[in-house]
Amino acid sequence: MKPLRRAPLFLAPSPYRRRRLRDAARILPVAGVLLMILPMLWTPAGDGNRRLSGDVIWFFLTWAGLILTAAVFAPGLARPEDKWPGEGPAGGKGDEDED
Repeated sequence: MKPLRRAPLFLAPSPYRRRRLRDAARILPVAGVLLMILPMLWTPAGDGNRRLSGDVIWFFLTWAGLILTAAVFAPGLARPEDKWPGEGPAGGKGDEDED
């Protein structure tokens, strides 16, 4: 009987960085929503009058920042995934010869 090959315990630096980049890309929309609603939280106490010009500037700067951040993440996400030897397309056991 052939002994089972186990996946390595730790990832190589390149796949590890790519996974963290994917994680950051997944968090980006959530961070964007939180940044967009932030001006509602700094409403001054008192008569309720507030100037919306600062909020509009905040909105567009946040929007531009999210676009730039996504543009920085995009090249790293477009590269093909590095595969470990013996792994198939789904990350499981691939086309191994069973003699």
